[in-house]
Amino acid sequence: MIDQLPDTLCYLNGEYTPLNQAKVSVLDRGFIFGDGIYDVVPVYGRKLFRFEQHLARLDRNLGKLRIANPHSAEEWLERCRKLIAAHASEDQMIYIQVSRGVAVRDHVMPKDIEPTVFIMVSAMKRPGAQTVREGVACVTAEDFRWERGDIKSTSLLGNVMARQVSADVGATETLLFREGQLTEASSSNVWIVRDGAVYGVPKSEHVLEGIRYELIRELCEQEGIPFALMPIDAAQVHGADELMISSASKEVLPVVLLDGQPIGTGKPGPVFERLYSAYQGAKAAQSIA
Repeated sequence: MIDQLPDTLCYLNGEYTPLNQAKVSVLDRGFIFGDGIYDVVPVYGRKLFRFEQHLARLDRNLGKLRIANPHSAEEWLERCRKLIAAHASEDQMIYIQVSRGVAVRDHVMPKDIEPTVFIMVSAMKRPGAQTVREGVACVTAEDFRWERGDIKSTSLLGNVMARQVSADVGATETLLFREGQLTEASSSNVWIVRDGAVYGVPKSEHVLEGIRYELIRELCEQEGIPFALMPIDAAQVHGADELMISSASKEVLPVVLLDGQPIGTGKPGPVFERLYSAYQGAKAAQSIA
């Protein structure tokens, strides 16, 4: 099976090596406990999109786990640029992971160990034109994950299980509710449109602050679309004029079916179309080489 893994260049603890040859210790706390942080940065035309914001979130999340950031912004940029240049695709996804490091297995956080740093790159798989034009179907589920959804942890079993709920029925995403209140989707943020305005849920310990949180706000301001964060319940989601999900790989997508029932007209709406167009413009304006 290892022979079928990609041989693209990756970075691991100071060395550049083919991905299918990279190895970490079985005592790495990222492997044993999921004790680490990750981030994913889109690359368009070999240019990093909102890289500073991704690094800032990485740093915030490392701080929440009491892991020292192992690199400066310049060092992160240098390593990412080398991997981008080595990959054949123009549009890519950069995956960055920092675990606490290698230590004898113990639940207590050990001090003075070297973090494990891993970076890999892959070709970006964006939604196709037909998907954007027709929209996607999603389902809902109870948010059974842990109470710290704000931490972008490598401990993603809850998210994996949540995503499988939608995968099992051929849907694109699973929208999650905690005691009847929307939190997010398994790997996306969620937005509703009502009377021409865009609404998202407030930032909290149950919601990962997606980079698109601020981006959607900026694009709404640019387009003159009212924008606000507020608690959103299940009835407001099902009764929305439009429903959208956003993430690094999905960008922004219209949800036209939820639990088998149409949202609004059952087709992508005008607010989505304006935001999607503005998003495409932002990709060129807000990227760095």
